[in-house]
Amino acid sequence: MSNVYQLLNQLVKMSFVFCLALACLGASDSMAQEEQQEAQPEQQLRENDTVVFLGDSITKGGVRPGGYIELASEAVEAAYPEMNIRLIGAGVGGHKVSNCLGRLERDVLKREPDVVVIYIGINDVWHWTLPNVIERGDRGTTPDEFRAGLVSMIQQINDAGARVILCTPTVIGEKHDGSNRMDEMLEQFAGISRDVAEESGAQLLDLRAAFLEYLAEHNPENVDRGILTRDSVHLNGKGNAFLSGLMLKALNVPVVENKEGPEAAKPAIK
Repeated sequence: MSNVYQLLNQLVKMSFVFCLALACLGASDSMAQEEQQEAQPEQQLRENDTVVFLGDSITKGGVRPGGYIELASEAVEAAYPEMNIRLIGAGVGGHKVSNCLGRLERDVLKREPDVVVIYIGINDVWHWTLPNVIERGDRGTTPDEFRAGLVSMIQQINDAGARVILCTPTVIGEKHDGSNRMDEMLEQFAGISRDVAEESGAQLLDLRAAFLEYLAEHNPENVDRGILTRDSVHLNGKGNAFLSGLMLKALNVPVVENKEGPEAAKPAIK
């Protein structure tokens, strides 16, 4: 009988070691898959792609000479001269997520886009305090409304066969120490955008984080405007160039790196 017990004991030990090895192997495979997913680059632009930028007055200004969409379009043309890639602006001044949702079919989906860049959220926050907005009986957007609007737009865009690059809102004031009046709410809404991107599988472009990082280095006097914006919200020349560089990186267009930031919008022509 003692031999039987010894045999059973050895079998139990062997089974435990085998199960432990399987568990470790499974964990290793899972970690490898996660690392591979993290290491994968964002999708490349393809021939005849149409990229639509959906947003507010910042995006409306982006199609003007020196605007971020115009600069990005020039860089794409320089990098891929034979690919016939179109960058189209669909920005309307004063618009919030609800407005963008309401005109999504007309201004975006009817253009049959391959990529849609959603850059919205400034007015959703800003309109809670703008006197002229309050006087006409309008208001900003609640966090729940903002989330629901983003989710609905992304779903409709994906259903139409396009992929989404979801941007966080940038700045209402360029102070980098959290002392701008709307910073707390902007952070909340940026957090919602980050969560929605993760939940929906949309590509995240964290503009707010990028802007704050740049301002921390290039705004030593902690002023509220004049670094990347002309009025604390709308972009100046440097701001448009800086944003263009961020958009190009998100679209995987080769650009020249530059520590100063705005010059990153220059195309890398081989």
